[in-house]
Amino acid sequence: MDRNELLLQLQEQDEPSSSRVAVSFEFFPPGTEAMNEILWRSIQRLAPLAPRFVSVTYGADGSTRERTHAVVRRLIQETTLTPAPHLTCVDASREQIDNIAREYLEMGVKHIVALRGDAPQQDKVYSPRPDGYAYAADLVAGLRGVGDFEITVAAYPETHPEAPNADFDLDNLKRKIDAGASRAITQFFFDTTVYLRFRDRCAAAGIDAPIIPGILPITRFPQMLAFADRCGARVPQWLRQQFAGLEDDPETRQLIAANVAIQQVHELQRQGVEEFHFYTLNRSELTYAICHALGLRPERAAQSAA
Repeated sequence: MDRNELLLQLQEQDEPSSSRVAVSFEFFPPGTEAMNEILWRSIQRLAPLAPRFVSVTYGADGSTRERTHAVVRRLIQETTLTPAPHLTCVDASREQIDNIAREYLEMGVKHIVALRGDAPQQDKVYSPRPDGYAYAADLVAGLRGVGDFEITVAAYPETHPEAPNADFDLDNLKRKIDAGASRAITQFFFDTTVYLRFRDRCAAAGIDAPIIPGILPITRFPQMLAFADRCGARVPQWLRQQFAGLEDDPETRQLIAANVAIQQVHELQRQGVEEFHFYTLNRSELTYAICHALGLRPERAAQSAA
């Protein structure tokens, strides 16, 4: 059995029957020409799956602003995808952020992912600028005053690492939704029950906006561990065991990663989840395979078959 046959088996095992699901993809602005080529190959590979939108990050401290704008501009000019650039409160005045939002409107952007953002690297703790938007809820309200944007915000099933407790974090999410956000995307997680309990807590708190699970296909395990440490996502022992001893075996790592993510999305489907957001890390292979397992097919192929 070759690699493709094994991957197909992993994709089709225990696949729930369901109507077409909705997906969205996250990309980050590349820092080199080589990385730029990888990004656009990935976009071209994933675009036929007709994502609801594709988000483009700002970077940990807002440092990639111009590169983010360049990617968004090219998405608008060269594709039919709906770009949703990240916009943060970090290191900018309200006037500067409002001007960026107006520029996006002029470019044709109608969807923004509104985030507080992380503190600049030289700062250990986030401190709001006196003349800026202090937190994501303030940013959402400000964007509502600039234009009729669709606004997505972040949610943390395992609690934001800077929040004093889970109830405070949930209240903060409700403030963002009440300020005008239309949906929330979760930080990635690996224990499905964590998401399901969080979804129940959101409903009990009166949050009626969709809570979209964020899925991270594991391209490199050490990199994922670093991400998880920064954002407070728990990495279960069973997952660590799955990848143990595969440091020099990238092909098996990819098969394991596909299997883990496919099982995760299928379990979420069985629990009524119909929309997923993928943190692609600018790579298409795993995300495409997972979407295939969800039943998504390229639109052109579907039209030809019809």
